[in-house]
Amino acid sequence: MQMYVNYYTREMMNDGDNPPIGIVLCSDKSETIVKYTLSEKNTQIFASKYKLYLPTEDELRHELKREYQALEF
Repeated sequence: MQMYVNYYTREMMNDGDNPPIGIVLCSDKSETIVKYTLSEKNTQIFASKYKLYLPTEDELRHELKREYQALEF
C-alpha cells in the first residue's frame, strides 16, 4: 500500500492536492498488524471492523447499551 501511495505522491499529484490516502479492506480488525506494518512516522492510521449487514433493532439496542455502560466505569 505504501508503495502505491508514494508513487501517487511523486508522480500523479498536482500542486494544491491533498496528500493521498490508502484504504485496506480486511475481514478482521488487527491494530497490531497495522502498528508493525506501517512507519512510526505515520500518525493517521486507523483500524476498524465493518459489518457487511445492518444490525437488527435488538442488536443495535444491545450494542448501544453495552457502550453506554462501558462509559460509566
